[in-house]
Amino acid sequence: MKATWHGQVIAESDRTIELDGYHYFPPTSVRMEFLQSAPKTEGDYRCPHSVRFFNLSDGTHCSERAAWAYAAPRASYAHVAHWVGFWNDVELQR
Repeated sequence: MKATWHGQVIAESDRTIELDGYHYFPPTSVRMEFLQSAPKTEGDYRCPHSVRFFNLSDGTHCSERAAWAYAAPRASYAHVAHWVGFWNDVELQR
């Protein structure tokens, strides 16, 4: 699975996990230099999995809250703790 954003591969792995319709990438497969921690919203604080959103930026383009990870997920999500999910402007390809 490949995550592409503005023509750049920002994550690639053959070990993604699909959960509730989203694909999660192991942190070692993500180009973290594109991710910057986004400020938490009220909704983020209510999330039972301790979600952390990231903005994507390459100095030219910016996509707010286009990636996320769970710092302390409940048992049903424990297997994706700290793995990164993408949406919005990020294209996923098999």
